[in-house]
Formats: sequence, structure tokens, C-alpha cells
Amino acid sequence: MGGSTLTIKDLHVEIEGKEILKGVDLEVKGGEIHAIMGPNGTGKSTLSSAIMGHPKYEVTSGTVTLDGADVLDMEVDERARAGLFLAMQYPSEINGVTNADFLRSAINSRRGEGNEVSLMKFIRQMDEKMGLLEMDEDMAQRYLNEGFSGGEKKRNEILQLMMLEPKIAILDEIDSGLDIDALKVVSNGINEMRGNDFGCLIITHYQRLLNYITPDYVHVMMQGRIVKSGGPELAKRLEAEGYEWIKQELGIEDETVGQEA
Repeated sequence: MGGSTLTIKDLHVEIEGKEILKGVDLEVKGGEIHAIMGPNGTGKSTLSSAIMGHPKYEVTSGTVTLDGADVLDMEVDERARAGLFLAMQYPSEINGVTNADFLRSAINSRRGEGNEVSLMKFIRQMDEKMGLLEMDEDMAQRYLNEGFSGGEKKRNEILQLMMLEPKIAILDEIDSGLDIDALKVVSNGINEMRGNDFGCLIITHYQRLLNYITPDYVHVMMQGRIVKSGGPELAKRLEAEGYEWIKQELGIEDETVGQEA
């Protein structure tokens, strides 16, 4: 396996004084796709928001590193330039900035001054990726996420992923609200990215996404921790039997740690 490594060690995170993550350990390497599953309110989305530096989430202890560099010490835009990518459940709308302008600026920000992508190469790549994602040509010139349907927003995030080519991507419920056709298209885009230089952490409630993207590792999060890990067969068992067997196996009482953002 090549590529980068995102390492999370004993991560504790609070929101407004309430502890949500209670010691998360996880390592995602280039060439690997990890899925995190778990009941509502167990901290799955808190994990992604904390890694990307959302100001509402306070990391009280633990570390997050990307190839040994301290991610928690970076500004949010630095994290993106370092090669992290986050697809949110509810992406922002930005009036006055077209999709194409946003993407080209983001790519050039990562490449650095003097190494900007040529306009022709950018347009060629964008057309190719939009074709793969079955996106209308006019999406490039629409304002970022403005008036987009749920499915268009999700496809657009995968377009950003494919164009930016991050080292590690965190996809937070990328499947929520998608019909089966859109789910297949989004999954195709993620599968197209697979390779030694790309690692991915998928946060999802549902096995159905994992029918199209086969993860290398599946982790179950409960009460702010990863309590069980396995291969793709673990997700299938969760789909068939729910989470009760894990609670019984580990002696976990039925409580959640608070609402996720």
C-alpha cells in the first residue's frame, strides 16, 4: 500500500461541555476504504467535523495526524491543502461563485503559485468527470450548490472529490436522500478514485451504499468509541440483524451520547 496515512489516536471531543467522542482510535491509509456505521447520536458525524476543524467541536485530548503532521494544529484551509477532503451531509450554498470557478480556485490553491492548472486541462478534466457522474453541462456555470437538488449536491461533491484528488477523503452520509440511480452514479465516482494514493473514510447508516462500494474495513461506533471492527461481512450482518447483537456481545446499555451535528 502507498499513499498517505491519517492516524487518529485516543480522540476526545466535546460540544458545549458535553463529551461526544470518548477515545476514538483509527488509521486510514492510502489504498484503503473504511466505513463507519452505528446508531444515531453515537458520534459519527462529530468525528468528521472534528477532523476538519469545525469550530463548534472542541478536541479535549488525543491526536489527529496526516503523514505525521499535526492536523489539529492546522487552519481549516490548511487541512484541505494538506490533502484532506470532507463531503458534508448539508453542503453550503455560495451565491456569486460558479462551480467551475470554485473548483479551479481550490485546485490552484493546493497546487501553489506558479503551478496552476491550465484552463484547457481543467475544462477537459471537468467535462470528463461530469460525464462520468451524468451531470448536466450547465452545472459548471451554476452558482455553487444554489438551487441544487439533494442528488445534484451529492454528485457535485463527488465531482469536487474527483477533481481535487485528495490524499484522504471523509464522506459523511454521502448516500442520504439519494435514490438508487443517483446512489449508483455517486458510488461509481468513488470507485473510480480507488488506488494506492487515495484513502477514504465513509460514514453511513446503511449497508445499501456498501453494496456498491466494497469497504476494506467496517467499524461500528457506539457511545463515542469504535467498539467493533471487521471486513465487509460485518456491514452485511448489521443490515440483517441490527445493532442489538453487538450491544449484547459487549454488554453495552442502550443509551446515546447526544445528537450529532
